[in-house]
Amino acid sequence: MKLFGLPVPFTGERKKALSSVSEGRGGWYPLIREAFAGAWQRNITIDRNAVLAHHAVFSCLTLIASDISKLRVKLMKLDGDGIWSETSSAAYSPVLRRPNNYQNRIQFWESWMLSKFGKGNTVVLKERDARNVVVALHVLDWTRVKPLVADDGSVFYQLDADNISGIESSVIVPAREIIHDRMNCLFHPLIGVSPIYANAMAATQGLNIQTNSIRLFENNSSPGGILTAPGEISDATAERLKTDWEENFSGKNFGRVAVLGDGLKFEKMALTAVEGQLIEQLKWTAEVVCSTFHVPPYKLGIGPMPTNNNVQALNLEYYTQALQSPIEAAELCLDEGLEMAADIGTEFDLDGLLRMDSVTQVATLKEAVGAAIMAPNEARKKLDLKPVAGGNSPMIQEQNFSLEAIAKRDALPDPWASKNGAAAASGKSPPVPANSDEDIAAAKQVAVWKLKSLLAKAA
Repeated sequence: MKLFGLPVPFTGERKKALSSVSEGRGGWYPLIREAFAGAWQRNITIDRNAVLAHHAVFSCLTLIASDISKLRVKLMKLDGDGIWSETSSAAYSPVLRRPNNYQNRIQFWESWMLSKFGKGNTVVLKERDARNVVVALHVLDWTRVKPLVADDGSVFYQLDADNISGIESSVIVPAREIIHDRMNCLFHPLIGVSPIYANAMAATQGLNIQTNSIRLFENNSSPGGILTAPGEISDATAERLKTDWEENFSGKNFGRVAVLGDGLKFEKMALTAVEGQLIEQLKWTAEVVCSTFHVPPYKLGIGPMPTNNNVQALNLEYYTQALQSPIEAAELCLDEGLEMAADIGTEFDLDGLLRMDSVTQVATLKEAVGAAIMAPNEARKKLDLKPVAGGNSPMIQEQNFSLEAIAKRDALPDPWASKNGAAAASGKSPPVPANSDEDIAAAKQVAVWKLKSLLAKAA
């Protein structure tokens, strides 16, 4: 058996008995067939495509996928100081820049996240070259993948034919050739559950509200009425009158002039205030969907914006609630899937997501440079500015001293006495400073001590 021209190393292994996971695979697909016990007998079902078409479900899926896909994936290396810094590698950088020949980086990560949040699972097939290095990654259709567990506990995946991924026929591959990123594994360790499992009913309710609203407004916002007669009429006559009225005076014909005889009278029905609160009910269904995706409702235009005007604080809230977990999971899956060493890893560049407003950003960088936390050129890089000469080292004001230097000064008999004063008291001439950098720095320190001594005496 071969995959992409390479043999799958089954040689020498004993034949394993493979079994699939539990029926229904723990996903939300059973909801499509039966929303609740007895729903099938009552012809009550949930349409998968309709659930995905609900505005809140669609918005949450596309918002999360687009926000994560726009972040550049950086290859990081751990240096001797224990600091992760960006690097490049011929083995990993090409596949991170271009995962395959039919998707760019953004499209690839959109597919990854849409599959994970929409179906609970993302299955990525690795493509290797003759060096056994991963040169391409293919996001597979979850409905064409079946996890299998051998009698010894090893995991395999059965992949159906998928021409775009290069799978010509159904094949079983070991787990080492697959990257499987899964969400909440409520039913089986190999099967993730999408948030749609929890919001499918709310989304269906919202769609039904919109469908009923469409029908109502097609009838010129009129819910209907009762056609009454003063006397008794037969069932056939009642059915004929009803049919004629609906054909001639409802829907697009609403508002036409009706001429009634024989004492017939039309009484219009009206909605109560509670029955007419469709907007509130529709908003509630959207809020339920947002809660299952952990997306703040205001991100979808649902509800009022927070009064906090700090852009970074709002984005940080959104990141910690909805994005941090899938980002961390994707980074770990990628590190393990590409078989990286312990000192090599991937990291999403969060600057594009947590970018604050310009005023706050400049003020923060100014504080970092002034406190000698960042070098000026590091701050300039954050603003996409070129480095300047002399800006590669953190800077601090000259009058600042280290705690160690202050401790040594305080250990002297007279901490505020200058070196020259101590030399005069001992009858010795003060040393003549040379022109070296160390002597110049020492002379500056002596001058500072003199100034502090004068201030102390004046006090």
